[in-house]
Amino acid sequence: MKIETKIFGHRGYPAKFAENSLEGFEYALENGADGIEFDVHLTKDQVPVVMHDEKINRTTDGKGNIKDYTHEELQQFHLENGETIPDLKDVFELIEKHDALANLEFKTDKYEYQGIEEIVLNMAKEYEFKHPLIYSSFNLQTMLRCLAIDKDLDCNWLVDKKISDPKKVVVDNGLSGIHPDKYHDFDGVQRIWTIDNEHEAEKLMMKNVSGIFTNDFVKMNELRERLRCESEQ
Repeated sequence: MKIETKIFGHRGYPAKFAENSLEGFEYALENGADGIEFDVHLTKDQVPVVMHDEKINRTTDGKGNIKDYTHEELQQFHLENGETIPDLKDVFELIEKHDALANLEFKTDKYEYQGIEEIVLNMAKEYEFKHPLIYSSFNLQTMLRCLAIDKDLDCNWLVDKKISDPKKVVVDNGLSGIHPDKYHDFDGVQRIWTIDNEHEAEKLMMKNVSGIFTNDFVKMNELRERLRCESEQ
């Protein structure tokens, strides 16, 4: 059995570096992650920046919502490694230099940032990535708006609940797949989050799921290599 599951560095490599930091992304891209996953918001003046939470409180030395700061104002705050909050363009520049996948999550489940889909997709056109970007969101309407702009985009619905008929959801909405927090028994693309337990990861890899998102891609790479060697014996 050939194990093809792709391993994505969830928010970079937070087991070792500040989450959603350029330092973490660069390490993952240069040290064997199949891809990286990151989250995008808009500042008050509609500049796309990369952070998981809507608020900057947890991962920076500042407080408040991203949407309430201009891009210039956000630059006064720092991640735990001293970096400023990454701009999306900086992450795109990193991805462009590497032969790796990238999953961009639109963080629109709490705030529907006006025009974020068009802003991000237009920016993506300025780069020559080795692979098409993978897009995801908990907000299905965000994915539908992206597909209305370009029906050929790789758009995936993020879900934290069981879907009774995932294939129908994917087909009816023109999606490429789903990104669930638990395995779904269906013949289609599913990338599962956030998998840090090796026993759980092994079961998913043996099912050959499309991908997993993990906070420790190094550990998961080692597991996949071991399973591949065992399967060849």
